[in-house]
Amino acid sequence: MALCNLICESDTRLIQINREEAMNALSTALLRELSDILNTVREDSRARCVILTGVGNRAFSAGADLKERRSMSEDEVRLAVGRIRAVVEEIADLPIPTIAAVRGVALGGGLELALACDLRVMATDATVGLTETRLAIIPGAGGTQRLSRLVGVARAKDLIFTGRRISGQEAGEFGLAQYVVAVDDVLAEALTVAQTITEGGPIAVRQAKLAIDQGIEVALKEGLLIEQRAYESVIGTSDRMEGLLAFAEKRKPEYKGR
Repeated sequence: MALCNLICESDTRLIQINREEAMNALSTALLRELSDILNTVREDSRARCVILTGVGNRAFSAGADLKERRSMSEDEVRLAVGRIRAVVEEIADLPIPTIAAVRGVALGGGLELALACDLRVMATDATVGLTETRLAIIPGAGGTQRLSRLVGVARAKDLIFTGRRISGQEAGEFGLAQYVVAVDDVLAEALTVAQTITEGGPIAVRQAKLAIDQGIEVALKEGLLIEQRAYESVIGTSDRMEGLLAFAEKRKPEYKGR
């Protein structure tokens, strides 16, 4: 049985973490499959948006496979954490928008996967947290950095120092989740958001993501230059002309990604 599934939904690619019996914990084998799928998506010229989710309503992902971790040497632990970190970065580096559809628990490395996505849709009763300090470790796949950028330094310190778990409702109030809905509506909501995204010009959406991601890491003046270069890259596209023509003709544009 595959530990990760890739499903094509028009221009959207749905990636499912498929270890429901183990709360979708991130085993070495699962991470290998997930990395392969992410590479496939990266090379898919028709993919315009990605949704990452876990199979079932119990867990997006409970994080690292601690049963597997217990038998590892210190060097093997370093390699295991490095594997999670590498996959998280592969998600963050995808050039197209990514959405985490979170049902059930998203803890530790599981939440770090969701944090690497551009947007998060969460069930009201989801349970999320960076709980590593309760195990005498710290978030090691970007959690200390991405959470603080999303919710602010003080709130991130509170959540990480205490290892506190919060609900999807609280995550929405904190700015960690952009959409909070009933558990049965999470995937449908994520697909609706993805559909709205894919109706825009695909080159423009990619360039907007690039400008935001690169600009947030630099001073405003340099960020504005990044935005200018991104804008320059869309001026010569046929999609831009199609957008203007469709507006004039009062119809829905048909973007080709050119």
